[in-house]
Amino acid sequence: MTDSRDGLEPFAAFAEELAEAARLVTRHYFRTPVAVDSKADESPVTVADRETEARLRDLIVRRFPDHGIVGEEHGSERRDAEFVWVLDPIDGTKAFITGNPLFGTLIALTRGGSALLGVIDMPILGERWIGAEGLPTQHIDATGRRAARVRSCPSLDRAVLQSTHPDMFTGADSDGFQRLGQAVKTTRYGGDCFSYAQLSSGFVDLVVEAGLQPYDFMALLPVIENAGGRATDWQGRPLTLDSDGHIIAAGDPGLVAPASLCLKSS
Repeated sequence: MTDSRDGLEPFAAFAEELAEAARLVTRHYFRTPVAVDSKADESPVTVADRETEARLRDLIVRRFPDHGIVGEEHGSERRDAEFVWVLDPIDGTKAFITGNPLFGTLIALTRGGSALLGVIDMPILGERWIGAEGLPTQHIDATGRRAARVRSCPSLDRAVLQSTHPDMFTGADSDGFQRLGQAVKTTRYGGDCFSYAQLSSGFVDLVVEAGLQPYDFMALLPVIENAGGRATDWQGRPLTLDSDGHIIAAGDPGLVAPASLCLKSS
């Protein structure tokens, strides 16, 4: 496989097959009385999370037995492989268990720790964003496919900032996020991965979060960047499988540097 358009298009098609398979499981369980367990970090998990990921892993192993897999629910296998799929079967489990449709499935293909291809799939909304190197980000819904494109935002004081919840910021992170909140025009909460889809389609200017795991953010990167945006850590560095989970996603790449300045500890 190469990084060319011809090299990635078959993998993009397969990633959409995975997203369709995930929809069948998550839609089956949505707004049903599923049991909710707590993981070691006290985050919730359901049979829908586990079954969805198991289904995706099975499909990957059948198609690409030499590829690695990193998943939220079933761990890692062949993580040192050249190509590694990174899966979050339900990003936004708290939304899922409360009947909120703003949860998604995240699917990424990485090479050498960097994301080549990403899918944000919103199964209940029936919307999907897919981006890959050399393949402009597409937004797919019941009406068809169209290019997704970020919007221009010349300065922080005009920016709409979104984040899942203020509780993800503690200590110095909280101080930095408060500084950024004072610098932007508007701050809104909620959305999980949907916030990054909104950014990629030009409705949000910044998404800033902390404490994420690779399966939370790897799929987002190709979607954002191939829609014209930029995603980095809080220091402005590229995001990889080894990043610490502090995320700046900017529709206008010019917002990354001033956002990073606000977020850094004084």
